[in-house]
Amino acid sequence: MSSSNQATITSKPNLKWRVVDIAVASVIGVVSTFVYWAAALLYGPIGSPLDALIPGLGGLMNGLWLFAGPLAAVIVRKPGAATYAEVVAGVLESLLGNSWGGMETFLIALVQGLCAEVVFLCVAYKVWNIVTVTLSGVVSAVGCWAYTFFTHLQGFNITGAYGIWYLVATVISGALVAGVLMWYLYIAIAKTGAIDKFASGRQVRAAGK
Repeated sequence: MSSSNQATITSKPNLKWRVVDIAVASVIGVVSTFVYWAAALLYGPIGSPLDALIPGLGGLMNGLWLFAGPLAAVIVRKPGAATYAEVVAGVLESLLGNSWGGMETFLIALVQGLCAEVVFLCVAYKVWNIVTVTLSGVVSAVGCWAYTFFTHLQGFNITGAYGIWYLVATVISGALVAGVLMWYLYIAIAKTGAIDKFASGRQVRAAGK
C-alpha cells in the first residue's frame, strides 16, 4: 500500500504537547490566515454568482475556511491541535480585516475547530488516514453550516431548498478541500522531510523507502 493511502494506527499515541507541536500548529494557523482572508475577499465575487446559479451553492467556498484544523491534526496528532490551528487562523484573519468582525470570526473558527477535533477524539487519536481526515473536514463543514444558519440565516428554512443545498455544498467542500486535499498536502510535506520531528512525518518517509 502506498504511503498516500496508508492507514496509520498508533497503539499508544503520545498526547503530551511539546514546544515543536505548538510551533508547527501555530505556523499552520498563520499560513492558513492568508488563505482565509483571501477567501473572505473572494466570497462576494465567487459565492454570490454560485448562489445565483443554485441558491446555497455558495457553500462550495466554505472549505477554504475549514482546512487548518484537519491539517494541523494529522501532522501534530495531539488533542486540541485542530481547534488551536483553526482558532489562530480565524483570529488573525479578523485582525487583517473581514466583513464578520473579531468575535464572530473567533466563534465560528472555534466551532469549526472543535468539530474537526471530534473525529480524531472518537478514534482516541490512534487512526490517521485519508478517511479520518476527510471525515474531520466533513464534520467541521456541518459545524460551519449549523453555526451559519443559527446565527445569520434564521430567515431561511433550514430544511428548505436553500438549507439543503447549502449543507450539501459545504459538506462537499469540507470533504474535498479540508479533507482529501489536506491529506495529500500532508503527504507531500512529509516527503520533503520538513516534519521529521513528528511521527507523522517519519512514518511517511519510512513507507517511501
